[in-house]
Amino acid sequence: MSGRAVVTAGTGGIGLETAMGLAASGYAVTVVGRNAERGARAVERIDAVGTGPGARFVQADLASLSAVRALAAHLAEEGPLRILVNNVGAMFTDRQRTVDDIEATFAVNHLSPYLLTELLLDQLRAGAPSRIVNVTSGAIRAAKRIFQAVEPPGGYYGFHWYGRAKLANLAYTLDLAERLRDSGVSVFAADPGGADTDMTDGTMRSPVIVSPPLRLLWPLVRRIFERATSGSAAVAARPSLRAATDASLNGRTGLVIGARTHPVTPFRSATDPRTAEAVLNLSRKLAPLTPPSEVTA
Repeated sequence: MSGRAVVTAGTGGIGLETAMGLAASGYAVTVVGRNAERGARAVERIDAVGTGPGARFVQADLASLSAVRALAAHLAEEGPLRILVNNVGAMFTDRQRTVDDIEATFAVNHLSPYLLTELLLDQLRAGAPSRIVNVTSGAIRAAKRIFQAVEPPGGYYGFHWYGRAKLANLAYTLDLAERLRDSGVSVFAADPGGADTDMTDGTMRSPVIVSPPLRLLWPLVRRIFERATSGSAAVAARPSLRAATDASLNGRTGLVIGARTHPVTPFRSATDPRTAEAVLNLSRKLAPLTPPSEVTA
């Protein structure tokens, strides 16, 4: 295979393994991350297995919408794009806000990939047949399904808010697949299951990430988390790699590739048109494709 591929949060963990797999298949891979040193190390590892053009690193803080716009503009200048893997994800132990004054969990896990994808659609159409892969999570089962505002009612619990942001992104992914049907751009979600990464090794070991009833059962909940996140990042990257490259998926779209690398039934709430409508309305309000300054200029 050949062509350009972009992997966000591609300097470590599942993202790096995904980037390495794409490079081994011959793609010219660009990885996006915040830390230049991690980026340089990632490029070395990717190039060690790559069979095509050398890998590149682009530095960007994807919690910032202006940084996402700048990243999209930079990537767009490079021409057609074959694969976009939105691997970025983050969970926090306490409520945080971004530079845009948006709750960070929703901004990083949904608004960032939403905005980057929308801004690169022309390049993906130009690179068709092309694929978009959005990384999802089983945490959506613990999510509040309310999207009239960026923050749901009630207290902040990192695991549940992470799941809600991932649910929003999955609803968007399935809606986008229908919007792009027959365009040459296929859209997939990939569930990595669990892996021992920086996020799971730190944040998921704190009881404050779950609601008070679950804290009462924390020893049991923690054991469940530990079992679910004990796998390797290389194994967890397989669903993303299949969604991005498997020839048996040619011409197909709107699938969720599960942790065992087979298509699975999407979580029911993500298929509800009312959920998609609410998510899209909120996304367009918080992350307009044209910055407000340009609209008023």
